[in-house]
Amino acid sequence: MKIRELQQDILKKLSSFLEEGESRAIVRRVMEHFTGYNPLYINLNPQTEVDASVVNQINKAVNQLLENKPVQYVLGETVFCELPFVVSDSVLIPRPETEELTRWVIEENPKAVKMLDICTGSGCIAVSLAKNRKNCDVYAVEISQDALKIAQKNAELNKVKIHFIQYDIFTSDFQHFIDMKFDVIVSNPPYVRQLEKSGMHSRVLDYEPHLALFVDDENPLLFYHTILQFGKTHLVDGGKLYVEINEQFGKEMVDLYATYGYTDICLKKDIHGKDRMICGVHV
Repeated sequence: MKIRELQQDILKKLSSFLEEGESRAIVRRVMEHFTGYNPLYINLNPQTEVDASVVNQINKAVNQLLENKPVQYVLGETVFCELPFVVSDSVLIPRPETEELTRWVIEENPKAVKMLDICTGSGCIAVSLAKNRKNCDVYAVEISQDALKIAQKNAELNKVKIHFIQYDIFTSDFQHFIDMKFDVIVSNPPYVRQLEKSGMHSRVLDYEPHLALFVDDENPLLFYHTILQFGKTHLVDGGKLYVEINEQFGKEMVDLYATYGYTDICLKKDIHGKDRMICGVHV
């Protein structure tokens, strides 16, 4: 099958299901992933023949997309902070807001010696920190063994060394970290309330791990209490704690940081103008 003909066939199928801009972007990703040819090559060489086995792989991928499966899971890959990452349904798909948080940490901490990422998931934050701060010692903890396997793959893929630890921040004791002090702690913990499910796309609800997404409606800041308490005993004096937050709880998070004795508290909005990340200093 000729490559332009194949591209047009996929676009026709997805355009009836997705908005035009989204369908075109996904088609470009699918074509490049399976054929190895970028959009420019396809435009200049529309008569290139695509092997039948590749056409079959692409058709299987399109069928998954038509079932609302996110393209990142279909392809098993994504990009975060301009770095390649492996993803599976064991981990959340890294979001642009999390990239904003990560870049904030990188920009503000050029001399950090030791950093910890709590609830690392795919390892996107930890790997990006290690890649951009090569002299920094980066640790990452995660409760899910399956997620840790993905994070380890991503560290190998990006050629960085990270100390990965399977760890439940609620039930594990702190013995592993008893003598450790960090310059920076960062976390993107679960923060979506159960009551918010009704406003979420089925692409998220049906495929992304609920363990990494949702918290109880009655105690939506549970993770932050634990993380802030951990920071009080495991940050150096002047160390910083950064977290991504639910946009509905900006004021509450500022108050929570103050309750735990953090200073220089900075609540920051994301590119959509929503309260999305916060930092405080341990003294």
